[in-house]
Amino acid sequence: MLTVGIVANEASGDILGAAVVRELRRRVPDARFIGVAGPRMQEAGCTTLLDMERLSVMGLTEVLGHLRELLGIRRDLTAHFLANRPDVFIGVDAPDFNLGLERQLRQAGIPTVHLVSPTVWAWRAGRVKGIRRAVDLLLCIFPFEEEFLLRHGVPARYVGHPLADEIPLTVGRAAARAALGLPPAGQVVAILPGSRAGEVENLAGAFLQTAKACREKRPGLCFVTPLVNARLRRIFEAALAREAPGLPITLVDGRSREVLAAADVALTASGTATLEGLLLKTPMVVGYRVHYLTYQLVKQLRMVKVPYVAMANLLVGRGLAPEFLQGRCRAHLLAPAVLALLDDAERVAEIRAEYDRVHRGMRHNAAQQAANAVLELIGAA
Repeated sequence: MLTVGIVANEASGDILGAAVVRELRRRVPDARFIGVAGPRMQEAGCTTLLDMERLSVMGLTEVLGHLRELLGIRRDLTAHFLANRPDVFIGVDAPDFNLGLERQLRQAGIPTVHLVSPTVWAWRAGRVKGIRRAVDLLLCIFPFEEEFLLRHGVPARYVGHPLADEIPLTVGRAAARAALGLPPAGQVVAILPGSRAGEVENLAGAFLQTAKACREKRPGLCFVTPLVNARLRRIFEAALAREAPGLPITLVDGRSREVLAAADVALTASGTATLEGLLLKTPMVVGYRVHYLTYQLVKQLRMVKVPYVAMANLLVGRGLAPEFLQGRCRAHLLAPAVLALLDDAERVAEIRAEYDRVHRGMRHNAAQQAANAVLELIGAA
C-alpha cells in the first residue's frame, strides 16, 4: 500500500493539497495519506495528526511568539514520520516550516517533494541552498519559477496551478449571487481580510471602515465576506461591532470562490485570494499590513525583489489591482479605489480580459501533472 506523508498549514495549501490527494487516490485507490490537513484535504481522504490552524502564523516577527510551539510540532512530526516511514513525503507550501521537516526526512532516506516554490525569485534568494538540501523534487505552480530554480540547481518541475483547472473560464455571477442569497441586481463588494487570524486582526478594521465609507457614498451597496473558520468569524464580528456597527454585510462560512464570483469588486488581502480573484475575473483592490517590525526588517534589508505583492499583479505583469500596503492600508485611500472600479466599466472590461488571458495560459492539468511527478519520483508511475 502506498503511504504518503503530507503537511499543509493554511487554507491555500489545503486547496492545493486536496487536489493532489484526490488525483493520487484516483491513480492509486488504496493509497493512504496522513499528516497535517485542513477540511478539504480531510474530505479528499487525508488523516490529520493535528489541527492545521496551529501552523497558520504569518510574518517574521509574529512567528517568534509561536516559535517554541512550532518547533515542537515539527519535532513531533519528524519523529512520527521516521517511526512510520511513508513512501514519499509532500510538503505543501509553508517553506519555513516544511523545508526543515523535509530536510530531516530526506537525510533519513525518505523521498521528499515540495509543492509550491518558495518565492526565492522575489525575496530571500539565499534560501535556494536550503531548498537543494531538502527536496528531491520541487513542484512549481507558476510558469516563471521552473527556469529560475533549475538554474540554481534545484530539481524543479512546472505542473501548473490546480485552481486554474478547477475554476471555469466563464463565471456565473447570477448563479453565485443566488447561491449566497444576494440580490440579483445592484453592486456587490466582497471583503476578504485573509485566511489567518493575524491577517484578519490586522486588516478587518481598515476593510470595514472602507466598506462603511463606500456605503455612505453608495447606500445601495451590498457587502459579503467569506471566513474560513469559526475563530476568524469571531475576530471579524468583533471588528464589525467596533468599527462599523449596523453595516449590512453577509458573512459566509468558507465559499470564497462563490463570494468572489458574485462580486463586482473585491477588497482583499494579498494572499491566494488575489489569484482566485484573477481566475474568477473579479476586479480587486488589495490591502495588506504586517507587524511594524516585520515591515521594517523587510524594508531595511531590501528582502523584496518584485514590484508587486499581489500574485494577480505579478502574473499579469502590471498593477491592475491597486495595492495599499502598511501605512497606506487605510479607508480614506481604499474607499476611493473601490468606488473608482465600481464606476469604470471600461477599466473593468480591460481587467477581465487580461485576467481571462492569464487564466487560459495557466491551465495545465496541474493535479494530474503533480501526481505523475510524485509517482515517477518513487518509481510507481
